[in-house]
Amino acid sequence: MTIGPHKHTFEERDARRKVFWLLKRLTSYTLWQRKYHAWETFVEAYEHAIKHWAPEEVAYLGVDLLPLAYDALARYKEGLGNLAHGYRFVWRIGRPLYEAHHMTGTVFANFYGHPDYWERGTQLQPYPENIERLRKLMLAGRFHGDRSPLEISAGAAYRAAHWSSPRGLLDLSSYEQGFYSLPYPVFPSDLGDPPAGNDAMVVSTGDSIPVDGIWEPVTVSKQLLGVIPTRKAQYSSWGCFNYFVKGVCAPRIGKFNDATKRVDQLETLWRLVWADDRYTDGIAGDESEYFLMPRPTAELDSAMDPGEIMTNSVCPASGLWQAIGYEHPARHIAAGAIMPDLSVRDAKGDMVLHYVRWQLVKTG
Repeated sequence: MTIGPHKHTFEERDARRKVFWLLKRLTSYTLWQRKYHAWETFVEAYEHAIKHWAPEEVAYLGVDLLPLAYDALARYKEGLGNLAHGYRFVWRIGRPLYEAHHMTGTVFANFYGHPDYWERGTQLQPYPENIERLRKLMLAGRFHGDRSPLEISAGAAYRAAHWSSPRGLLDLSSYEQGFYSLPYPVFPSDLGDPPAGNDAMVVSTGDSIPVDGIWEPVTVSKQLLGVIPTRKAQYSSWGCFNYFVKGVCAPRIGKFNDATKRVDQLETLWRLVWADDRYTDGIAGDESEYFLMPRPTAELDSAMDPGEIMTNSVCPASGLWQAIGYEHPARHIAAGAIMPDLSVRDAKGDMVLHYVRWQLVKTG
């Protein structure tokens, strides 16, 4: 059976539902609380390693990064205290959760500097087992897309929004980072439609965002009644939802230019879709839907060969998996991970994502 290319456009109802839900998840108190607790666990293990490992093991650990790791922990704690009461300024430049996010990123990228494993910001091969254990503690607090609420530095050119298309949030390949992968979220089965955009709340690139929440880039046209144009603007979606905090500068939107094969940063209008008023009463409420567990492997298609599985299913066994019908090298996928798409170059030379059937060729 051949599965065609899998692409996401924001006109698709399913993509709009999922991105809307994801942005609420990525800006939830519960998710950022999990980030804090995971970082706390890592910092304790990191300090223990620095103090108790053999000198040759500590030689390439970023010992001088430990104070920064503790500073990040303090910023997390401060920011969560504010967020718990609905104060979302914590994601603005220089504020607690913005700073915590960048501090933890610095530690993550530099905590192990052995030249056999790390060079110029690039990992060269799998880390030693003890180093990988430390990294897994950090990975427990990393969620793909968790930069979504962070303020974008404006500057003269007004940088583009974090998300120009839904692919960055929805494609499985975005969750793979070379020698590690981040868990793909499990969506509720009853995702509803996002609210209709608020035409009375529209701002332009460069304007100050007036309300915390989820915004959508839109284009505008004038509606005609007979030969006399009305003054009421008609808006239509022009790209992916983004989350903005009150007071930040409305950014541009990235658009792929077919002629130049580059992404242009274009000025746009942003329309409010959902105003975020969570936690203003000091109550987070039930946010368990943001951390649903993958369905058990026993629920997988019983008609499929037990050694085969489809993209987007839960991997039943760690090992090397080969995409059936493709000459791409087999790749190691861990049990419990989500089986990925496969990037395949089409006749035009563009990389296109495909749903594929994966076959286990070697366990371990």
